[in-house]
Amino acid sequence: MNFSFRHVEVFWAVMTTGSATAAAALLHTSQPTISRELSRFETLTQLTLFKRAGAKLIPTEHGLMLFDEVQRSYVGLARVKNAAEAIRHFRHGQISLTCQPAFSNALLPKVCQDFCIKFPGVSINVTPQESPALEESLTAQRYHLGLTETLETPPGTHSETLLNLDVVCVLPSHHVLNAKAVLTPEDFIGQNFVYLAADDPYRIKTDAIFQQAGIERRLVVETHNASAVCATVNLGVGVAIVNPLTALDYVGRGLQIRRFSHSISYCVSVVRPLHRPESSSVIHFVDVLRSHCQRISAQLQNL
Repeated sequence: MNFSFRHVEVFWAVMTTGSATAAAALLHTSQPTISRELSRFETLTQLTLFKRAGAKLIPTEHGLMLFDEVQRSYVGLARVKNAAEAIRHFRHGQISLTCQPAFSNALLPKVCQDFCIKFPGVSINVTPQESPALEESLTAQRYHLGLTETLETPPGTHSETLLNLDVVCVLPSHHVLNAKAVLTPEDFIGQNFVYLAADDPYRIKTDAIFQQAGIERRLVVETHNASAVCATVNLGVGVAIVNPLTALDYVGRGLQIRRFSHSISYCVSVVRPLHRPESSSVIHFVDVLRSHCQRISAQLQNL
């Protein structure tokens, strides 16, 4: 079947418009040319695609079946066209970024706001992922940037640690423990506690500290992420220990933050693929991200 894209284009135009005359107008050619190319397409495919009823072209069952496939191909071409349009209209480019879900809620919105004010022509695409899919996609060079909660560097990348903080205690606004600046495991005896999921690495480290101290907490809610924990604590359901970024995001909503007597490290690292070209937009974005993390560190020190 030695047919060309032009034959497919003619077939698509006739099916889309309903007639050879309208297809000719759509493709800026003549009606005889459309008829000739359509007939040639039927010969090459050895299919009867239309029944002729005077000037009318009525699709056959084979014509409808083939059109389904052609439409899918045209959707793909439209996506390529849209991508080209998007690339042409971004003055400085596009940044694709992957991160752990907590960063897409508690860190990146403000960073993106600051960056977009300075560089309004850049588009930012944020894809949240859990480990190990996050590290695998960075190793595969699929993204310009990644944000992780670890000091480890995935293969094929280089990383920079932007924050190295400790987890914090979070309390409702009128809780009795707000009177203390630093909370110890003993302060949580008998307190209603909101837990992260059992397999969460920070939950595991926190549980180990309380088990070593021989202290039981009262489990009232167990939920999947730090944002849900803070929202639950803020409603007065209990107290919790979470990462400082998410906790800070809720401070303006009434949540109280207190230091924990034991250190459980929480890191923020920016990861860049070694084998993917780095644009000026990416460099500027990391600069904004770095400055924002410095402000966060200063803010936590003043609490």
